[in-house]
Amino acid sequence: MSTGIRVRRVYDAPSPEDGARVLVDRVWPRGLRKDAARLDEWAKDVAPSTELRTWYHHDPAKFDEFRHRYTAELEQPGPREALSKLRALADGKPVTLLTATKDLDLSQAAVLAGLLRETR
Repeated sequence: MSTGIRVRRVYDAPSPEDGARVLVDRVWPRGLRKDAARLDEWAKDVAPSTELRTWYHHDPAKFDEFRHRYTAELEQPGPREALSKLRALADGKPVTLLTATKDLDLSQAAVLAGLLRETR
């Protein structure tokens, strides 16, 4: 297994390269059985707030502002602790951040992956 941070859809079949599989959505993915997800962790506390997620609504024109607001949310005590736990999990080991979002490049998982890669 190669070390690194990957971003994938939670609906994709698990891969041996995934390492630890962590769902980073606040709500459970529609139509997915919990046992089928094969998760190591569900990091709800690192997901964007409901208010931010609703405002953003995956509008590509809002992504830069979403990233800014989301990063600010991650500095709050609860999310900061959850992000630290994720950093510890990813320390030298492969981790795959999972989301139900269709456009991975415009997702909170992509923002998180960038933050985790910066601290490696």
